[in-house]
Amino acid sequence: MKPIILWLRRDLRLTDNPALDWAAQTGRPVIPVFILDEVVETWGAAPAWRLGLGLESFGEALEGIGARLILRRGKALEVLQSLVDETGADTVIWNRLYVADERARDTHVKEELRDRGVVARSFHAHVLFEPWTVETGTGGFYKVYTPFWKNVRDRDVAAPLTAPSTLSAPTDWPGTDELADWALARAMRRGADVVARHVHVGEQAAQARLGAFIAHRIDAYAEARDQLAVDGTSGLSENLTYGEISARTCWHAGQRAMQDGKQGAETFLKEIVWRDFAHHLAYHTPELMTENWKSDWDGFPWRGDNADAEAWRRGCTGLDVVDAAMREVYVTGRMHNRARMLAGSYLTKHLMTDWKVGRDWFADILVDWDPASNAMGWQWVAGSGPDASPFFRIFNPETQAEKFDKAGHYRRRWLESDEFYEAIPESWELSRASGRPLQPIVGLSEGRTRALDAYKQRDTG
Repeated sequence: MKPIILWLRRDLRLTDNPALDWAAQTGRPVIPVFILDEVVETWGAAPAWRLGLGLESFGEALEGIGARLILRRGKALEVLQSLVDETGADTVIWNRLYVADERARDTHVKEELRDRGVVARSFHAHVLFEPWTVETGTGGFYKVYTPFWKNVRDRDVAAPLTAPSTLSAPTDWPGTDELADWALARAMRRGADVVARHVHVGEQAAQARLGAFIAHRIDAYAEARDQLAVDGTSGLSENLTYGEISARTCWHAGQRAMQDGKQGAETFLKEIVWRDFAHHLAYHTPELMTENWKSDWDGFPWRGDNADAEAWRRGCTGLDVVDAAMREVYVTGRMHNRARMLAGSYLTKHLMTDWKVGRDWFADILVDWDPASNAMGWQWVAGSGPDASPFFRIFNPETQAEKFDKAGHYRRRWLESDEFYEAIPESWELSRASGRPLQPIVGLSEGRTRALDAYKQRDTG
């Protein structure tokens, strides 16, 4: 009856948590622990702050089944070895992750623990399908989404596991850090109070969000998800990234909706699989996260960080829909997916700025930041990634705004938002009075021509 250490990461839920379920089934004492480790320490301001909220909520959920959430800070291996020594545990378990830094950490931990005679075991939980289980006809991995989708769409997906009603507690609980001492909100500064009004934290909130989406919005999802001023999406990206709800739970809800004849259900299922696709590519080609996935883009004359990019970050490009999108994220911590495409295209094409600049900014400001989806999304819009939008497909933000925000509600809402001025750093000295540029910092025609000329030179160079 030695204790089991349950190492939690992006899986802050009781329902459909395979590692937690396995531990509960043993009947042995279970010690849940979250480590502010060498990977988590690299997270940006908004993800770190939102993580703190998720940990607080999940700690309360664990107390409801007779457990506690132990918090420790330090290198993952050292913390886990220390906990093994303190508690007499002989088993450490966790749910698998697939991005390079997470995998490297986990592989090292597993090898070192096993060398010490500790049982180290991981479980499938974060995606629908393990990356090594989806192969092309020739045995490789998919580099294009549509055939990937066709391969997996009819596969059986196991039903979500039920939440344990109780966990056996150890005789003595190990010591824990205080969450407040981690100061995870420090980098958010005054923006935390603003964004807090718009987040949906914890497993219960995630389940309620899914239920409301299935009941009221999924039928129109295929069309409504692109309408900027319409609440037409599930909003679950925030909860999926911290594991407050599982992909399997979302999949089965979508499947039931499709069986009920809900028109948008298949599109919703495709979006869940798109998330899988990003993690599969991050597993098979780790360079997706940090380098041009297509190496022939390495010589493209993108600019590094620059003054135009700073204007973009501040929502001061002079283009209404781009600036509205950037201001939305300061208030809510999220950005409409269609708006992400427009803002990303403008940065990488009209402003000729390296997609990595956008990747890093989103990693700092999005509460729904997912490292694999973020990198793949930026490479897609830039043209350098797998199954990417061709570089010569340059979105015109104005015509896109007319199509997807015809009445202008989205643009007015965020350009006129008082919350935006509450959330931004005081050092910007940006106010309604200081205004935005009367003309775009780079005109649409000018930027398009410059980008296409650079693309042609790349093709013929």
